[in-house]
Amino acid sequence: MSSRDGFDICVIGAGVIGLAIAYELAKKYKNQDVSIVILERESSFGQHVSSRNSEVIHAGIYYPTGSLKAELCVMGRELLYSHCEQFGVAHQKTGKLIVAKGTEAYALAKVKENAIANGVLDLQLLDRVELQKLEPNIEADMALHSPSTGIIDSHGYMQSLLRLAENLGVQFSPYSRVEKIDTDADAFVVHCQLDENRSPEHYEFNCQQLINAAGLEAQSIAQSVSAIPKNTIPKLHYCKGDYFDYRRRNPFSHLIYPMPEANTTGLGIHATMDMSSQLKFGPDTEYIEKVDFRIDGNKAKAFAENISSYFPGIDAGDLKPAYSGIRPKLSGPGEAAADFEIQEESVHGLSGLIQLFGMESPGLTASLAIARYISNRVDL
Repeated sequence: MSSRDGFDICVIGAGVIGLAIAYELAKKYKNQDVSIVILERESSFGQHVSSRNSEVIHAGIYYPTGSLKAELCVMGRELLYSHCEQFGVAHQKTGKLIVAKGTEAYALAKVKENAIANGVLDLQLLDRVELQKLEPNIEADMALHSPSTGIIDSHGYMQSLLRLAENLGVQFSPYSRVEKIDTDADAFVVHCQLDENRSPEHYEFNCQQLINAAGLEAQSIAQSVSAIPKNTIPKLHYCKGDYFDYRRRNPFSHLIYPMPEANTTGLGIHATMDMSSQLKFGPDTEYIEKVDFRIDGNKAKAFAENISSYFPGIDAGDLKPAYSGIRPKLSGPGEAAADFEIQEESVHGLSGLIQLFGMESPGLTASLAIARYISNRVDL
C-alpha cells in the first residue's frame, strides 16, 4: 500500500444516518485502535434531508410488513426514545391521530391491521365522541390513536450523535467533497476536494471499509466509485415537500394525520409541531428535476383546502411558508413506494463497500436501528 493517510472506516455523509453509523461503529471498536472518519461536503452536519422533515418519531404503522422500513422503524423508535432519555435530547411523546371519514372506515381498519403485523400493538380506534374529547377542533368520524408517536429536536439529536462519536475518537471532516473513489489492492482510495470555496486543496486517503450514507448524493457518490457496475445503482427521484407554519395559536395537543395517499407517496398534509409547540402543516409531494428548496407562497390556498378536510377552521391567510425538504425516493410518480436499499458486496461485488439508497422517512426514527444493521455487517 502507498504512503497515503489511511483510515479503517470512512462514512460519507453526516446526515442523521451517517452520524448514527459512525457512533455505532465507534462503540463497536471502542478499545481496538480503529480509525473512523466522517466526510461531509457542507459546512456542518445534517444540512439536507435530516434537517428538512417533520421531526416526527414514527411508530411504524404504514410500511409494508417485512420491509426494512417497517422492521427498522419499530426497532429504531425504541432505541431513539431510549437515546433521548439517556443523553438529554429534547423530545415529546405527543401521540398521533390518523383521522378518517365514515367512507374510509375499511381503509382505516386496514392501516391498523398493517400496523399490528409490523409489531405496533398500542393503536386504539376512537369513535367521533372520543376523538372530539381529545381534539375538539378536528372534524372526522373516527381516528386511530398512536400513543408511541412523538416529536424530537432533530438538530439536538444529531449534535448528540456527533459529540458521542467524537468522544470515541471519530474524526469529522466538513467541507470535504468526494470527487472519485478508486480501488487499490485491499483498500479504497478516496479522492476529496477540501475547503473548495476558500482555500481548495486536493486530499486522498485509503480506507478498508467505505459506507456511502450520502442521502440525496448517494447515487452520485456511487457513480464516482470506479470499479462499481453502474447498473447496480438505483435511479434517484427527487420528491419535494413544502411546510407552512400556522400563524395562530396551536389548537392541537396531538399530531394529526389524514389517511395516507395512494401508494404512500406521502402521508398526506399533516399537522405536526416542534418542541416549542409551533404548529406546522406539510409536506405535500411534488416530483422535481433538480434540488431546489424555494417555496411557492401561493400554495397556501391549496394547502388550506387540503387541510380543511379535517380542520375546517383553517384559512389560507393563517399559513406562511416555513421550509421545504426533498426526499431521495427510489420510486417515481405513481409507482408503489420503494423500501430502503442497503447494498453490500453480493450486489456490487466490492468487498468492504456498503451503500444506502432511498433513505427517506422513516430514516430519522430508524437511524439507530439502521446503524446497528450496518455495524453488524462491518468486519475489519
